[in-house]
Amino acid sequence: MQTTLSIRDGIVRMPQWRMASPVNVELLDGEHIAIVGDNGSGKTMLVDILTGRHPLLLQDVAYDFRPSTKPLAADNMRYITFRDSYGGDNDRTYYLQQRWNQHDIDESTPTVGQLLEEAFLQTGADTPERRAMQSHLYDLFGLRTLFSQYIILLSSGELRKFQLTRALFSEPRILILDNPFIGLDAATRDQLRELLRRLSADRPLQIILVIAKRDDIPDLVTHVIEVKGLTVGEKKTLSDYLAERPPLPSHVLDAERENLILSLPSRDDDYQADEVVSMHKVSIRYGERTILKDLDWTVHNGERWALGGANGSGKSTLLSLVCADNPQSYACDISLFGQQRGCGETIWDIKRHIGYVSPEMHRAYKKNLPAIRIVASGLKDSVGLYVKPMPADYDICRWWMHIFGLDGMEERNFMTLSSGEQRLVLLARAFVKDPELLILDEPLHGLDDRRRRMVKDIIETFCRRENKTMIMVTHYEEELPACITHRIKL
Repeated sequence: MQTTLSIRDGIVRMPQWRMASPVNVELLDGEHIAIVGDNGSGKTMLVDILTGRHPLLLQDVAYDFRPSTKPLAADNMRYITFRDSYGGDNDRTYYLQQRWNQHDIDESTPTVGQLLEEAFLQTGADTPERRAMQSHLYDLFGLRTLFSQYIILLSSGELRKFQLTRALFSEPRILILDNPFIGLDAATRDQLRELLRRLSADRPLQIILVIAKRDDIPDLVTHVIEVKGLTVGEKKTLSDYLAERPPLPSHVLDAERENLILSLPSRDDDYQADEVVSMHKVSIRYGERTILKDLDWTVHNGERWALGGANGSGKSTLLSLVCADNPQSYACDISLFGQQRGCGETIWDIKRHIGYVSPEMHRAYKKNLPAIRIVASGLKDSVGLYVKPMPADYDICRWWMHIFGLDGMEERNFMTLSSGEQRLVLLARAFVKDPELLILDEPLHGLDDRRRRMVKDIIETFCRRENKTMIMVTHYEEELPACITHRIKL
């Protein structure tokens, strides 16, 4: 059988990118692979070796892309990373509130439709067959309604659909997807699984999925490669891997950290309002596109809300109104902590009582600062750290980093962490103020199964305290903590 990719005792040239032991991988034509492992285990480093980004000592990765006649590995392999789902490396001018500040966008900026058409023409001939494929992808992902939108205005789920479609235009021989189901609602996840199944059946396409949430492994996967502690395990069949996988504990947070959270004292300056969020007839429009229309919503002190809805339904926009990141919020009838919006309070007065994490925040955080300084920025409600914290502030940051299992990572630069480790740092940032209102927009993105359970335990423990209110968004029902009391669907 054809060997499409092979590495024998591979050692990366640069020491800082080496695995703990030599890499041995052989992929056969027709196999579809899931690369699994905990956050920071080395999954992305392995993919960088497979794609040639990290060259090997004394040898190259052996490829056989037949029947493709394209000579270069770069022409035969497409790799969509976790970061791509938040905008990609070309999105360097992005800032946290930009998605809701449409007036800041240059009129020469290309739209989603223009970018897709450009990508289509760059990746192959303009033939009726390719146009049919293009049209099918547009219909599958519901992209036609987004053609007139700017890329930075897309939700994280919409952006993921855009990235997948653009990658599939090139009809790669090997398609590598890092956590492909992140940000997608349940219906779209099912559609993507079916799309990948069809693609792999209809053409010579080998699919490699990098998976943190093991329940996301689709049926099309034939084999699993597990990475542990920077060591690449042997390739196993999916059935063997699932049979050997140990069950996940129902509770991961240890008693010491749980008691630390429960023993946190209340602050004298906390709000004690009965109505934490109150919205009356709130509407949001961008041009001819209506996102929210005549929304009435009240969140009372101590309630924990699950905010649901399909990709693009307005969930993140709604939360941007609460956090005062959306300029249209000041034209709406909104009260926070019993105070009417626009009655003299500053944006910083509002944010001081809110802990927030979201895909937009992860997208905006391309700051290569030590992790503890990222956490400390939550005390100042800034992206980046522009005011030097006091020693006591750093003590608080270390305390919350301990809660989230980040001991020993305080001085590691944020951009060198794995995507899951970055998400834990941003979660610690959201909790560092011990806020009255937690706003968690897809908080478990990119976390492995054990850390996903740990964060759920932390949320549930935090919400057992007095004067704590929460709004949480997730497309996975099982990610919702047991403390949810109310639901709203857009």
